[in-house]
Amino acid sequence: MCGIAGFILRAGVEPAPGTLERMIERLGHRGPDDSGLYREGAVGLAQSRLSIIGLETGHQPLLEPADGLALVANGEVYNYRELNAALGAAGRVARTGSDSETILHAYAVHGLDALERLRGMYAFALHDRRRERLILARDRLGIKPLFYARLPDRVVFASELKALLALLPESPRVSAPALRQFLHHQFAAGEDTLIEGVRRVPPGEALVIDSELNLTHHRYWSARRVAPRDIGPEYASYELGERLDAAMREHMRADVPFGLFLSGGVDSAVLAALLHRHGAGRIHSFSVGYRGTRMADELDAAERVAAHFGFEHHRLELELDQVFGRIPHSIWAADELMRDYACLPTSILAEQASAGLKVVFSGEGGDEVFGGYGRYRPPRLERWGKGLLRPGSGGFRTRGQWAGRWQRALYGAALTTVEPPDRAPFVAAWQATPGDWSDLQRRQYTDLVTALPDNLLVKTDRMLMGFGVEGRVPFLDHRLVEFGLALPDTLKTRDGSGKWLLRRWAEPLLPPGHLSAPKRGFHVPVGDWLGGERAARVGELLARNDGIRAWFRPEALPALVAARRAGRGGGRELFGLLQFAIWHRLFIERPGLTPAPHEDPFDWIASD
Repeated sequence: MCGIAGFILRAGVEPAPGTLERMIERLGHRGPDDSGLYREGAVGLAQSRLSIIGLETGHQPLLEPADGLALVANGEVYNYRELNAALGAAGRVARTGSDSETILHAYAVHGLDALERLRGMYAFALHDRRRERLILARDRLGIKPLFYARLPDRVVFASELKALLALLPESPRVSAPALRQFLHHQFAAGEDTLIEGVRRVPPGEALVIDSELNLTHHRYWSARRVAPRDIGPEYASYELGERLDAAMREHMRADVPFGLFLSGGVDSAVLAALLHRHGAGRIHSFSVGYRGTRMADELDAAERVAAHFGFEHHRLELELDQVFGRIPHSIWAADELMRDYACLPTSILAEQASAGLKVVFSGEGGDEVFGGYGRYRPPRLERWGKGLLRPGSGGFRTRGQWAGRWQRALYGAALTTVEPPDRAPFVAAWQATPGDWSDLQRRQYTDLVTALPDNLLVKTDRMLMGFGVEGRVPFLDHRLVEFGLALPDTLKTRDGSGKWLLRRWAEPLLPPGHLSAPKRGFHVPVGDWLGGERAARVGELLARNDGIRAWFRPEALPALVAARRAGRGGGRELFGLLQFAIWHRLFIERPGLTPAPHEDPFDWIASD
């Protein structure tokens, strides 16, 4: 697990001295153990390393001089042992214990077809000197991030936006469509980011850049290739167990200890059972709850699961000010704006885990893969009505996060005329699905290519890597994703509940009654914090923020604050403006500024 960065230049162009060093310095939190640089002709590569596999021999960049290849990689190739055995028959012998070296040898033998053979979470840059090209590749589900910007004389790339900001020819500018998407849907989906000109390498793709800076997209995987299956519960349960065991065996490969984030829900409890079943032993597990709030948590349920499997459990009960003191650092760590309140406790859990661990398992993906969310099974009339009012996505992902009255009152001119429409990524995903898929499968797929990589996995990767911790998400092994997506609807939802097959398979392994408890989710008591005098103070400070003045109508802020204080809504809107104001200071006004893990959010809202 690492941070990577670099560039490819147009012929005759020289980078400013120290370019690679400046880029990788911004990614030091992702890889505090080691760093390395490579420069060959027009190409420069850099990596900051978090050592997980091949601790002593995995220094990067990795080079194959005989083949003219150089590589920097972030993440894990979980099936590196199997691939190395197959590659050995072709005369390719690994010299290190690093799983990343396998990428070099696989490419040398198979070219871009090597991507179809890799199983894992990864983003990498590979320089092929003989073919005069640079390859930027990202794993199938987008677990690991990779950004790039195409400039007149170069293409630059990095694991995080913050490493690219200093290389842009002008001061960073906000993308109006991406900002509107964040406001409406709590994240911006697709290839475009919140910074104009900076894009994401799409999941399941490789970007091939030649010496003339021409870009070619090579798609090597898509969930749209999955065909629905007619399969009964008994065989499906057997196959699920086989696939879960195979994924867990590979995900447990590490040369360092690992732990588990244990929420008390279904997915993390299933991971606990699998870790125990595969001999993880007395690993450390972590759960979080809150003091001084009316919101229920799952601390007791998580503790029962940990005790059942003999884990060394850490129960964190947090004060509200402790949670919300994470706001500035979590915004800095995330790079991208998202209104996922769970980033705050996740950041605290990551810091706690980093005291003794480099790897933590987490249950992301279980709902998307096995149909767990309530939004996947709406009443027929609701689905019909939403589809009629906002066509294009079968009534799915139709509702914005901001109330219409606050959009009309607060949006500035640049936000009211944005194209394309806010729902464009969801409509495009829905319309791309095969004709023989069910409504449920379309909903799963739409989330798998929008909300999962551009929201949920941003939280998992960036909050953990903000403290040098690798998050492993076995439910997003692509073999499990294909299996879950292909299942008949009746094996996903029954009796008003989701994840039926997963629950059925896991029930004998878990503490009695665990699966009958109501789902609480990973909630954060924002409403208990952002009210009263705090709301008034936030409103005052927002009016003094350059980003708010540029994109919104500050004169409408008092009405929003008054509504919030009177309990008449406005909480999401006020919190979203707070996030944008702090993000604007960190990424537009003062790139390079880094908050400490615990700060007073009020100190970071108003512009200097």
